[in-house]
Amino acid sequence: MVETQSRPFIPNDLYMNSASDRLILLTGPNMGGKSTYLRQTALIVILAQMGSFVPAREARIGCVDRIYTRVGASDNLAKGRSTFMVEMIETANILNTATNRSLILLDEVGRGTATFDGLSLAWAIAEYLVANQSLRPKTLFATHYHELTKMASIHPGVKNYCMTIQEAGGEIIFLRRVTPGVADKSYGIEVARLAGMPQDVLSRAAEILERLERKDIDLAGRARKRSTDEVLDEIQKPLF
Repeated sequence: MVETQSRPFIPNDLYMNSASDRLILLTGPNMGGKSTYLRQTALIVILAQMGSFVPAREARIGCVDRIYTRVGASDNLAKGRSTFMVEMIETANILNTATNRSLILLDEVGRGTATFDGLSLAWAIAEYLVANQSLRPKTLFATHYHELTKMASIHPGVKNYCMTIQEAGGEIIFLRRVTPGVADKSYGIEVARLAGMPQDVLSRAAEILERLERKDIDLAGRARKRSTDEVLDEIQKPLF
């Protein structure tokens, strides 16, 4: 059981425009605050559009015609739609109906399918949003696909931000601060430890992660050193 306690809300700034900062790729660990950052942005924009008080020291917000979100996981089995199908339907609707005055919030798009399928789709979706000259909405894109952060050096308008953490004595402390840059990893195993996962599972996961990282394959799935099958065979050896 993860112990929770009341903590003060950590405020963060956000700067976006229609030119240099129109798609922000946000990386960082689970529980690091990425989803909260997306939600606070949506709430502040909604409050501003209705002429309400905005909980910020200063806010300059233009006219937004729609706020689109693709957040969370849900299925619609009654209609034969899996969780990933629902995600794709919602994302397709965003891409087909958004305008240059829209605000788009995408949280972990592409995680419900095979790794390279999901990464390919996430890359293409982000690229479509930033490179399509007739679209150009403002987009916050939270992701664990660290490969996407390379887009900032390819496409003008893409900026990398990350949720900061601090490591101390083998533990991680969530600072929940948004800063420019790229998270070096997602700390999934550390979050699993906080959730109470058995130590045998954590140790085995760390071993598998190390071996997977050593396989060193490119974005197209081509092995640079060893084939994926060789790596998987090595992972499976202790199991059989």
